[in-house]
Amino acid sequence: MLSQIEGSRGVAEAVARCRPEVVSAYPISPQTHIVEALSALVKAGRLSPCEYLNVESEFAAMSVAIGASAAGARTYTATASQGLLYMAEALYNASGLGLPIVMTVANRAIGAPINIWNDHSDSLSQRDSGWIQLYAQDNQEALDLHIQAFRLAEELSTPVMVCMDGFVLTHAFERLDVPEAARVDAFLPPYEPRQVLDPADPVSMGAMVGPDAYTEVRYLSHEKHLRALEIIPRLRAEFTAVFGRDSGGLVRPYRHDDAGILVIAMGSVLGTLEDTVDELRGDGMRVGAVGLTSFRPFPADALRAAVGPAARVVVVERALGVGSCGIVTPEVRAALAGLPVEVHTVFAGLGGRPITKASLRALLADAAAGTLEPTRFLDLRTDLVAQELRRMRRVRRSGPIAENLLRDLHQGVPSDVAAES
Repeated sequence: MLSQIEGSRGVAEAVARCRPEVVSAYPISPQTHIVEALSALVKAGRLSPCEYLNVESEFAAMSVAIGASAAGARTYTATASQGLLYMAEALYNASGLGLPIVMTVANRAIGAPINIWNDHSDSLSQRDSGWIQLYAQDNQEALDLHIQAFRLAEELSTPVMVCMDGFVLTHAFERLDVPEAARVDAFLPPYEPRQVLDPADPVSMGAMVGPDAYTEVRYLSHEKHLRALEIIPRLRAEFTAVFGRDSGGLVRPYRHDDAGILVIAMGSVLGTLEDTVDELRGDGMRVGAVGLTSFRPFPADALRAAVGPAARVVVVERALGVGSCGIVTPEVRAALAGLPVEVHTVFAGLGGRPITKASLRALLADAAAGTLEPTRFLDLRTDLVAQELRRMRRVRRSGPIAENLLRDLHQGVPSDVAAES
């Protein structure tokens, strides 16, 4: 059913149609509207039977999810930013125990300094936690990925996080096709847990494992992700057959077949990027894009196949791997090893800074001219950076730099510093 609806509410409606039996909730922006909407659905009796639990922290939210899933309940929760970091210890427990929990991550920057706007710092910090990570390009895909996530989690018995850009998607109102419950039921069968809580047949979970078996345990977690590379495309095809629209999958190429330059990105920036590709194609530039829907597992073979004849690849990083070349870039380089492709890293949209078509056009013009550096910070205020570096050389002291940057930003940078930059 088509509805003009907020992204968070659309996700809540989709999750409700997946019939979770336990929802653990702790509010943190920008995911709060999702769990608020779910609480209203439970209270109204539209989501039943379901135990909705308000908890005292994000760590508790994941701990409740672990307990509920281990006892045999279909389980869901949501978080963002510092909340995801607060539950980090429990994330590893959930994946290590092989529990099919589904969680929304409403992507938001990590402090300090405090920043509530969107980038991918939070989820990418947990890329090695054993959770499958799926990234939504728009709100319709966010709805659809949640439905697929429950199926994927339960087929593999492993947790899945669906990542959607905070505020950009969670708080945006647009026309969405919220699926009917009957169609979701046709795609997602009733949950049949691999084990249930049975006092008459007690089991031990999370046992101590020594060096004699730990490597094998970790390998089997890795094996599940390798199997996911085969299951995710199949679920995409089955989803299309049931719902009549293409959604999900491993990668989403766009005008890539003859592209000489290819841009790789994740999340909502793909919408702006595709518009930019269309404009540059109109100007005669052979440029294309590939959206990564799955980051864990990383779809190396699918990405390699999508690159085609491109001689230059630009990776848009929405999180900063401090002191390194990025987080997504090394994965891309490994996937494309042996191909005659030059790979560039562009850090963009950190802390919610807009990624505009104008900036992307200039970036890709430099790529076409061969003047794009190996690493670039898109729209970096070099005058502010130069002022602070000069201050740091003049006065040695410990402490934060954010206050200095804000002061310079509002008071203006001296002309001599601007000239230096």
